[in-house]
Amino acid sequence: MSEHCYHCGQSIEKEKINFDEKVFCCNGCKSVYEILNMHQLGNFYTLNKNAGTRPDENSTQFDYLDTAEIFEKVTDFSEGSTSLVTFKIPVIHCSSCIWLLESLHTLNEHIKYTQVNFTRKTLQISFNHQELKLSELAKFLTHLGYKPVINLETADKIEEKLDKTLLIKLAIAGFAFGNGMFFSYPEYAQELLGSKDIWMDSYKNLFRFIMFLLATPVVFYSASDYFKSAWFGLKNKIVNIDVPIVLGIIMLYGRSIYEVLTDYGPGYFDTLCGLLFFMLLGKTFQKRTYSALSYDRDYKSFYPIAVTKIDFEGHQQNILLSELKIGDRIMVRNQEIIPVDAILISGEGNIDNSFITGESATIAKQPGDKIFAGGKQSGSVLELEVIKNVDQSYLTQLWNKEAFKKHETGLDNLTNTISKYFTFIILGITLLAAIYWIQHDFEKMFQVVAAILIIACPCALALSAPFTFGHIMRIMGRNHFYVKDTLTIEKLSKIDTLVFDKTGTITHHKKSNIHYIGDTLSEFDLSNIKTLVKNSNHPLSKSLYEYLEVEDPYFPTDDFIDTPGKGYQAKVRSQCYKVGSAGFVGQQAQNLETAVYISKNDQFLGKFIFKNEYRNHLQEMFDQLKDYQIDILSGDNASEENQLKKVAPRVAEMRFNQNPEDKLNYIQELQNKGQKVAMLGDGLNDAGALKQSNVGIAIADDTNAFTPSSDVIMKGDKITDLILYLKLSKDAMTIVKVMFVISFLYNIVGLSFAVTGQLSPLICAILMPISSITIVVLTALLTWTRSLKYFK
Repeated sequence: MSEHCYHCGQSIEKEKINFDEKVFCCNGCKSVYEILNMHQLGNFYTLNKNAGTRPDENSTQFDYLDTAEIFEKVTDFSEGSTSLVTFKIPVIHCSSCIWLLESLHTLNEHIKYTQVNFTRKTLQISFNHQELKLSELAKFLTHLGYKPVINLETADKIEEKLDKTLLIKLAIAGFAFGNGMFFSYPEYAQELLGSKDIWMDSYKNLFRFIMFLLATPVVFYSASDYFKSAWFGLKNKIVNIDVPIVLGIIMLYGRSIYEVLTDYGPGYFDTLCGLLFFMLLGKTFQKRTYSALSYDRDYKSFYPIAVTKIDFEGHQQNILLSELKIGDRIMVRNQEIIPVDAILISGEGNIDNSFITGESATIAKQPGDKIFAGGKQSGSVLELEVIKNVDQSYLTQLWNKEAFKKHETGLDNLTNTISKYFTFIILGITLLAAIYWIQHDFEKMFQVVAAILIIACPCALALSAPFTFGHIMRIMGRNHFYVKDTLTIEKLSKIDTLVFDKTGTITHHKKSNIHYIGDTLSEFDLSNIKTLVKNSNHPLSKSLYEYLEVEDPYFPTDDFIDTPGKGYQAKVRSQCYKVGSAGFVGQQAQNLETAVYISKNDQFLGKFIFKNEYRNHLQEMFDQLKDYQIDILSGDNASEENQLKKVAPRVAEMRFNQNPEDKLNYIQELQNKGQKVAMLGDGLNDAGALKQSNVGIAIADDTNAFTPSSDVIMKGDKITDLILYLKLSKDAMTIVKVMFVISFLYNIVGLSFAVTGQLSPLICAILMPISSITIVVLTALLTWTRSLKYFK
């Protein structure tokens, strides 16, 4: 009996290496085992036995990756000492592969973090390229047995082509099914008519042999995915849903060969081909539908990032990110995300790449430097020139980066638990049915067992949640409520408390009644002040920018300093201006009012007093939200408290003079009481509170309000329709539960007929994909009808 390598599980045919009371097939496997144990990563073998892959000791040299041109093409990001690269690694195949690859930072101190995309078989790595060359990183992975596949021609991330293998398997099964029925028809006709044909008797063995030839490639090629899945599961001590399917296929195939060899009958070759044809047809349908509902969608359908485009005369225009072209010039303000790779034309760049790398250090940028998409500007306004087409999935991946670390929800646990025990229950029912039918009708036992193994399927159950939530995400997106992921819809349905920021959320960020009190401002000062407020994304600054009636200035700002919750200051044309609260410019707030104070060279100039204009139909909106606790937070003073009480008479609590940290702490207070909180606020200024809340909803009007902290981006004029989105999320949960019930009923009724011998395996194979199709159709119909109720 041959021995197997402890690491990779392959048979040891030539050399055998004994080490630590274990055997290995090569020095590479032994070395990987030593590395894992040296770094206390022995759990790799506990997760899945023989889960490793055999290292390629004679791996191709990757030295060419260190060439500057190649390095720039292969890497996604490279700034300071940190680079980000995504490798294609086809040998990723199980949970322990994922676990090991996401633990690489413990094996090599120069690797900062790793993230596996199992479905795409890719590994994203953040590493210190000054200490670890890209070629050394590739060799390190190869030594571990995970050799990256690098194709420079496809380094630009072209769209993956459709895999036609499944269609070929379906075509072969369909061909065999059609011809098998043709060759088996004469024998069936004889049985039905009860007469014998001499010609048929003389050729029946030939026809049966032809049917065997037709069925064999169907079993071993068309059904190969079922065999691989079942074998992989059993090898890793997991009994998945493909195990009973494979048992049914083997049983029908084996029984058919027995009948033909013993001349007992024609067997079930035609039924087997038909069975696999309809199963593959259902699988093809499911795969195509999943592709249509892919959640790795591009920015055009996922969220409306608007960028400020600048023409050569300095005029600004807000356009969608999808409309950007190479060579366009854009403006990025303080705390805004850079949406596309660009060259800095003017301004002082202080770029925080934590959105990409996870590290919060800022990097200074000077005109002429390259800035990568995903960085966040901290400081004065920047003018950038676009040098690369917008990556359709890059920002989406960045937004969803944290989603991989969230805990499973109750619905996930329910589905996983059912799937875990489903196969064991089916195998138990099959065994009991087989014992019964052996005693009563041995011949019928084969059909009954095959029917049970084929018809029982949790596919419809597993499809319920993703299809429902996928449709709901699309419906919400079409109505300007852009949801980060399907998990957010489930969390949204459980919300019981809504916390609103005031400025820019329930008020218009541009529409305000503004009047000025103070020293007369010269055109020189007005231009400088307008230049300075242009750097800020705060709603009051935007309103003030629109209010100041001077020609759109474009003067450089120096020494820009932003103090969150208070104000900002900078030098414009050698004059130092401060814009912010009364305390920030050394004044006392005399009245309860919303005001922006201005000083020049530490001399108070005056203040702009704002009377906010609230969005239309707010009182109606708050009345509709009677089932939710309503709280309002504001960074302003209490000057508009009475006005707010008229707009929202049911408000539970109002808090004023709240800085970003105060808002975050208030969300935590509510959550500590067991409340499920949704925070609605400015995506940039309320980032901390949005991230802390169960669901963070960033309100966007016509600006770049994209933030990694939010779960939802909502168009500002849609806030009064909030109740509709909340109701639709609850309806989504109801639809999922209804689909669960239908799935259970399908399995219960189907199994009842199969166990009593009233269903043939062929009919079961037809019903199996029909159950999935039914779920998809019902899901689409129910979500569509519910959406029509809310969105005409």
